[in-house]
Amino acid sequence: MTLDNSVVLVTGGTGSFGKMFAETVLRGFKPRKLIIFSRDELKQYEMQRQFNGPEVRYFIGDVRDRDRLKRALEGVDTVVHAAALKQVPTAEYNPFECIKTNVLGAENLIEACLESDVRRVVALSTDKAAAPINLYGATKLCSDKLFIAANNIRGKQDIRFSVVRYGNVMGSRGSVIPFFLDQRATGRLPITDPRMTRFNITLEEGVAMVLHALEHSLGGEVFVPKIPSYRILDVAQAIGPECEKPVVGIRPGEKIHEEMVTETDAPQTIETEQNYIIVPMRPQQEQVKVLAEYCAFHKGAPVPEGFSYHSGRNSQWLSVDQIRDLIRKHLVPSFS
Repeated sequence: MTLDNSVVLVTGGTGSFGKMFAETVLRGFKPRKLIIFSRDELKQYEMQRQFNGPEVRYFIGDVRDRDRLKRALEGVDTVVHAAALKQVPTAEYNPFECIKTNVLGAENLIEACLESDVRRVVALSTDKAAAPINLYGATKLCSDKLFIAANNIRGKQDIRFSVVRYGNVMGSRGSVIPFFLDQRATGRLPITDPRMTRFNITLEEGVAMVLHALEHSLGGEVFVPKIPSYRILDVAQAIGPECEKPVVGIRPGEKIHEEMVTETDAPQTIETEQNYIIVPMRPQQEQVKVLAEYCAFHKGAPVPEGFSYHSGRNSQWLSVDQIRDLIRKHLVPSFS
């Protein structure tokens, strides 16, 4: 999708994704404006030192504040929603705060977009929203449902809402690879469970997925990229082969494996060359016809009965050497 001459707003724009999105857009396109919307003035100050062109705007605000969102969205045609409280233990301890940001904030953004001239909205989701067992995942599933259902109330407005769901972002704050890199000097890498697996995606791949969704959305899709998995023991071996690796047990709300498409989702899921796409359910239409419509639009086909996309049963796996190469390429060039 070309973002040339467009006005783009990114909520949570000072986070890891927002910075990579800004870098990608400013390098590859010529937007009329790129608005970084977030509530942290220090992070905005730090980000301005890197991205300070005349087309970049920084807007202090919180997705909990609908009026502030409406003001920020004046003249905006494209929105990427990356704002969220993401830490599983934090959400378990502060559930009301997580709901206010992840659920009510999503509702606020949807309402503000519908009252503005926005044309495309992509919300970021997480593998933890599929069959959630923790509050963070449950709030993101609720958020996903809100964005999908928003297409039902757009009326004649030319606006499309869709969702991008992907796994652990390599190098993001709180994820296992930066944690192990920090812990390596102690000679001890704590393993939650030796069976644990996770999906892996780089920030660059995540941004590319969002750009794909902006261009190729019919409205109501949950886009799921085909990405590799890794085993937690392989990550530990790649980062600290000589380190002690005690098993400390999983944290509250944590899974051994993650899913991005559950078996329950399979009847409304199609497969394309690059992605799986969960299509919306429309109570007023036969789902067979809805599925056919999205298959034709995306040039895809329904997945087999009983299908699920599961990190422990993935067909793509990162080896120890591939994990090391990715660390050198994306995180620590001098890593050895």
